[in-house]
Amino acid sequence: MAYGKVEICGVDTSTLPVLTNERMRALFPLVHGGDKEARDEFIQGNLRLVLSVIQRFSGRGENVDDLFQVGCIGLMKAIDNFDTSQNVRFSTYAVPMIIGEIRRYLRDNNVIRVSRSMRDTAYKALQARDRLQALWNREPDVSEIAAEMQLPRQDVVFALEAIQDPVSLFEPVYNDGGDALYIMDQVKDENTKDEYWLEELSIKDALQRLNEREKKILRLRFFEGRTQMEVAGEIGISQAQVSRLEKNALLHMRKHVQVQ
Repeated sequence: MAYGKVEICGVDTSTLPVLTNERMRALFPLVHGGDKEARDEFIQGNLRLVLSVIQRFSGRGENVDDLFQVGCIGLMKAIDNFDTSQNVRFSTYAVPMIIGEIRRYLRDNNVIRVSRSMRDTAYKALQARDRLQALWNREPDVSEIAAEMQLPRQDVVFALEAIQDPVSLFEPVYNDGGDALYIMDQVKDENTKDEYWLEELSIKDALQRLNEREKKILRLRFFEGRTQMEVAGEIGISQAQVSRLEKNALLHMRKHVQVQ
């Protein structure tokens, strides 16, 4: 199944429009003023953002239509809560909201049973996180969430970890068209920690061989967790160009990284 080129929930995703930042800014006063047509246009123009998010949850055996519908709920919540006075792109604000909504859906359908009290604590923590995120326009850390709830930090950590989805060590986290990178490849081995500095030096050297645009794309994608669509909007090129430049940069780095 190719995301963006199939029908999901009766929607031909290949025909979905994409709104420019200028058009979104023009629509927001109308949307918040109760204009239904403006709201529908805004939602339709950001459905590709939902598609880009649900790709992160592929391979879990979940129904794509269900994930898409849940993601749309997160999108609408983001539209309702977005503060236009803040100097933040809508996509930057909306992506965590969409991800959070999908994670809540997956937790509610989790086969692993967690005690009611711990689940209640976790959900209250998530609600506190959403409140603080809307207030501060950033993701609060666990200590801040615990302070908001007036609970020990440890209780909040345990509750949140208890409702996390189990992940297979063989779940791929990256695939550039060649060999996939799996979670087990990222598991820390303390026995080899003395060799880390050699690998780090090789990676830094390989990064220096990239041009400034390639460095920025990799920084936004892998250090800031941006989607290709978000990177494209920030740099001012198409998503396809971002994908091509990202792949070429990684291939270029791979040639120069010498892992001992």
